[in-house]
Amino acid sequence: MPSPLLRRPLRQSLVAAALVLLALLTYAFIGLGRFMAAEDPLEQADVIFVLAGTRIERPLEAVDLYREGWAPRIVLTHQKPEAAASVLARRGVVIPADEDIARDALIESGVPPDAIELPARLHDNTAQEAQTLRELARRNGWHRAIVVTSKFHLRRAGFAMRRELAGDGMEIVMRGSRYDLSRPDRWWASRADIRWMMSEGPKLVAYFMGLGA
Repeated sequence: MPSPLLRRPLRQSLVAAALVLLALLTYAFIGLGRFMAAEDPLEQADVIFVLAGTRIERPLEAVDLYREGWAPRIVLTHQKPEAAASVLARRGVVIPADEDIARDALIESGVPPDAIELPARLHDNTAQEAQTLRELARRNGWHRAIVVTSKFHLRRAGFAMRRELAGDGMEIVMRGSRYDLSRPDRWWASRADIRWMMSEGPKLVAYFMGLGA
């Protein structure tokens, strides 16, 4: 059994180790939002590719990027509609899809209709959107795309895009919408941001494990 003289240095070492671990965990906790919201420096591109998921927050970022001259074309992706929407349609009530609303908003904001593309494919997840971007890039000879999404979706979306386009020579520039009010530097202070992190964290782990779809 260690003597009291030996136990004191041992306790001190354990306390010091615990404090270091606590400091590391605190640093990781605080920095998690910035890690998830990492975006790339803007570069001239062939297309602005807008991921589905918001009605106007992401498309509005695309409008500004287009006006600023970063790319000559915008692609909006079709999101798989809610099952209940088809029920309403059978009853004669047609609700415009978010991407159709976004397209109209882009045109009203001065983007020429022939600069906007809406691929017909319905998308159920980010990986499917990455497949669509790969197909369009091959067909049109694109070499660089600015991919617009929400801030906390940037890390996982970027991983999905680069994984799908690996070997195609296509460069991806990830861009978070300036109209997304999330605060990566204080993500724990907002319920909405906490929900984002609780959703995106496990999905990102699944993507790194090759399970993401």
